[in-house]
Amino acid sequence: MKRMNYVNPNKVYVTVKAVFDADGGLNPLALVWEDGREYQIDKVIDVRQAASLKAGGTGLRYTCLVRGGTTCLFFEEGRWWVERK
Repeated sequence: MKRMNYVNPNKVYVTVKAVFDADGGLNPLALVWEDGREYQIDKVIDVRQAASLKAGGTGLRYTCLVRGGTTCLFFEEGRWWVERK
């Protein structure tokens, strides 16, 4: 299946290192930014189905603590992305 790529300057697709737990939950551990820098996810604060008003799109929103700040990481149609600041 060919994936359609839509350009959205507010949406940054990232690589995420994640694990599935025994109950089938998907838990992100780290994200790799577009320039290759890797950021550890210190804690997942909340997971819920939600939409991004800034970047558009909807999916599972993981509210994460990364380097002392809150970051919303979205999992949508098999891909991870974050809103550009």
